[in-house]
Amino acid sequence: MSPFEHGEVFVTDDGAETDLDLGHYERFTGVPARNTDSVSSGRIYSTVLEKERRGDYLGKTIQVIPHVTNQIKEFLAIGDDEVDFMLCEIGGTVGDIEGLPFFEAIRQFSHDKPRGQCIFMHLTLLPYLAASGELKTKPTQHSVKELQSIGIAPDILVCRSEHPIPEKEREKIAAVL
Repeated sequence: MSPFEHGEVFVTDDGAETDLDLGHYERFTGVPARNTDSVSSGRIYSTVLEKERRGDYLGKTIQVIPHVTNQIKEFLAIGDDEVDFMLCEIGGTVGDIEGLPFFEAIRQFSHDKPRGQCIFMHLTLLPYLAASGELKTKPTQHSVKELQSIGIAPDILVCRSEHPIPEKEREKIAAVL
């Protein structure tokens, strides 16, 4: 990971170099993070290519759906039997093409689980414009709509802001859920 692009790098006890968010989760949960707790697009695609070269796909054309998304879901299943709950963050921005296979995989993952076993939490920023003295809700409304358009309906919306969020803005955001 490039610290110039991702800020500080968090290194797990077993040597994985990950996004600093994993370090925050480690401190929040009190559970030591492992190299199997973080994955990149490169690692997913590399694994898919290795499987293809070994003949695991029996000569079929490799496609994002199902091959890449299934590999992401396989990654998510690592250690599933060892935990009471799992936090899975898909980094980046809703709408970025790089994240689409991850969003599709997590959508499928939620459908593979029994009803009530999976929730979606969407973290979003409500920018404050000092010049007008207002919080802008449109970016949040658009990102929720974008998630909904790919089949993911946030159950919980966590909004970050420099200022308290007035009731009027809360109602505006709640209307899109």
